[in-house]
Amino acid sequence: MTPESIHLLYLSAGAVAVLIVLIAWLRMNAFLALLMAGLVIGLGSGMGPAKAMTSFQDGMGATLGGIAGVLGLGTILGGLLAASGGAEVLAKELIRLFGPKRVHWCLMVLALCIGLTTWFAVGLVMLVPILVTLARETKEPFLKLAIPMLAVLSIMHGVMPPHPGPVVALDALGADLGKVLLWGLLAAVPVAAISGPIFARWAVKHVHVETPEPPPVDPILAARAKPSLFITSAVLALPILLLLSQTIAELFFTKDHPVRGVTTVIGNPTLALGISVIFAGIVFRFSKTEALKIGEKAIAAVGMTLLVVGGGGGFNRVLRDCGAADAIGQMASAAHLPPLVFGWVCAALVRVATGSATVAITAASGLVAPLVIGNPNVNPELVVVGIGCGSLFLSHLNDAGFWIVKETLGMTVGQTLRTWTVTETLVGITGLFVAWGLDMVF
Repeated sequence: MTPESIHLLYLSAGAVAVLIVLIAWLRMNAFLALLMAGLVIGLGSGMGPAKAMTSFQDGMGATLGGIAGVLGLGTILGGLLAASGGAEVLAKELIRLFGPKRVHWCLMVLALCIGLTTWFAVGLVMLVPILVTLARETKEPFLKLAIPMLAVLSIMHGVMPPHPGPVVALDALGADLGKVLLWGLLAAVPVAAISGPIFARWAVKHVHVETPEPPPVDPILAARAKPSLFITSAVLALPILLLLSQTIAELFFTKDHPVRGVTTVIGNPTLALGISVIFAGIVFRFSKTEALKIGEKAIAAVGMTLLVVGGGGGFNRVLRDCGAADAIGQMASAAHLPPLVFGWVCAALVRVATGSATVAITAASGLVAPLVIGNPNVNPELVVVGIGCGSLFLSHLNDAGFWIVKETLGMTVGQTLRTWTVTETLVGITGLFVAWGLDMVF
């Protein structure tokens, strides 16, 4: 490695340390801390103040452009679900079917179904009203239900197509979509069990998180008749079906077919959630004034979250533009590891440095591709799974997902580090060993 690359590695570690000190110790506003840490690494790498700030702004804009509408509309959809009583209806039905002591398994199944086709942030904001209602109805510890749900949503986002990271990886490595889905689901079972219910048993003994208060409901709305289970399920299913339509159309229709044009539009996450919000307002029989009031209350709670998420994106971009991701790739390539392990290490290191799972998968796929393509002794599908798990490793303060989880579940930074960060670390490590074990056997 060159002296410049070594300097960037030390600088990246220093920037992350500064970030942790500013937020966890000095209690600085998270957005300002991300801005300061971005400036530290930008100036330290020789970018110059103006270039560092431009990089930060570009990264912030790119991140919010992709997630602001999704997070905002998903939060409104969750608010409509909670205000209508639909979350309560679904929660009681799940308690009846699974029993109060096994509802965490039910949440994992719901997270699997929703997370298979939706972004992590979308699935989280859709499931939070159900999670809160279940925790209050069953009196179970909040983390016992929350951690398994988070683990499954995270695994789906990092490993399973049609999420952007796995799609990039399978294309770069020449992997088969169907086999990636098969191996991903097989690997997800033990990984989710260890990082979800098993870890949750430990977490509830050492970290206490109060169940968040449900959003206040207008007394007039509370007196309304609650929606049926069918209507509630339809509201949850609609965004999934719209998002899934694009994937299904790609399998059965040519690129220039009119159906592909339609599904590309309605399968866009922002539009799919926008349509779902309108649908929920209609079937839940809210007046325009009621729907507007519920939406405004819901969206008011995510203002700081959006700012922090944007700050995380800005910090990530500075790290990428200064060459830190390339330096990490050089360090991993010098280790001469098996392709699957090499891909995992690359993804994990880029993830820790930049905070982005998608960036980690993209970078790792490019680095490992020459070792995989055309090599009959390598299973490219399991390499995709391994890289996906590596991209989830050690989520911390430079990850937008960290702040979404913290704000959505009402936790402190310390609580989030001891729960969400550990969950993601377990997903990454157990995912490596499961994928590696499957690779050695098959």
